[in-house]
Amino acid sequence: MSRLLSAYRLGELTLKNRVVMPPMCMYKADIDACVNDFHLAHYAARAIGGVGLIIVEATAVEPRGRISMHDLGLWDDAHISGHAALVKQCHAYGAKAAVQLAHAGRKSTCAVSIPVAPSALVFSPNAPFQRPHALSLDEIAEIKARFVQAALRAEKAGYDMVELHAAHGYLLFEFLSPLSNTRSDAYGGSFEKRCTMVCEIAQAILQATRLELIVRLSAEEWVQGGWTIRDSEALAQKLASIGVSMIHVSAGGNHEIQPLMPNLAPLYQAAYAKEIRTKASIPTIAVGLITRAEEGEMLLEEGFCDLVAYGRELLRNPNFLFYAAKAQGETSLIEPSYLRAF
Repeated sequence: MSRLLSAYRLGELTLKNRVVMPPMCMYKADIDACVNDFHLAHYAARAIGGVGLIIVEATAVEPRGRISMHDLGLWDDAHISGHAALVKQCHAYGAKAAVQLAHAGRKSTCAVSIPVAPSALVFSPNAPFQRPHALSLDEIAEIKARFVQAALRAEKAGYDMVELHAAHGYLLFEFLSPLSNTRSDAYGGSFEKRCTMVCEIAQAILQATRLELIVRLSAEEWVQGGWTIRDSEALAQKLASIGVSMIHVSAGGNHEIQPLMPNLAPLYQAAYAKEIRTKASIPTIAVGLITRAEEGEMLLEEGFCDLVAYGRELLRNPNFLFYAAKAQGETSLIEPSYLRAF
């Protein structure tokens, strides 16, 4: 029996298989940041294709938190209906749906606002990046509240879970890294203090909603003196104790130049997921140029992860899972209307 195609229990939810569509920005929203026809078709196609868990792209918790002017948002009640329609389509074809709640921090390229960050350190001296404003304690409290409000809207829209984006050099990871966080107050300095922002938001979301919570982390910063896998393991232990269900393990993204970045190759980030899963005793999602069903089977069999994210492969092939099912002789998993093609 294929492990990749087998069901998986996460809290109160049962995923029909272990294939994940990870969040990938489409940059298709209008300036209002609402779900539109593209998003409905895009995500529905992967749900029809049999994906077990669809995590909707980075969705901003406030306007200045967008990566670009074409990101989705959940900072206003006006956004709920579009997300509800998207979730309804995913559910109609048996997929569970999560949304990645995000704040771009100093990596925002929105020209209409000044980016914010834990410290006034620019991501890049080159356009379109601007020097960020260092957040005050009052502003930090406001952003924490915005994450919780966005999670409550996600719950109203019918999402099964939310993912907190604390990776790739966006705001929450900026707080984690000693290279982008030079504060000397309750949110900076020691490892414990740099983790405070992420932990407080995670705990507040879990207290305010009934949703399962995933946290996406960059396991390594790939810059000397930066965030490390040992830091990620320690933070994952903290998050597990709070009640976070799973860690979605990625890496890098906090610097324009990353001297310690490994060569890009299939499965190049999967070992991070295994280390966190083992050391922190928390389920993980593995990512990193995973393109073949056989790779996913191996990762699951050898204890690297609990779920496998196929990003670019699902962009190329919304029906990836049907090919995997055909190879395993499990044609009952193929959408009947498409079965003649397999």
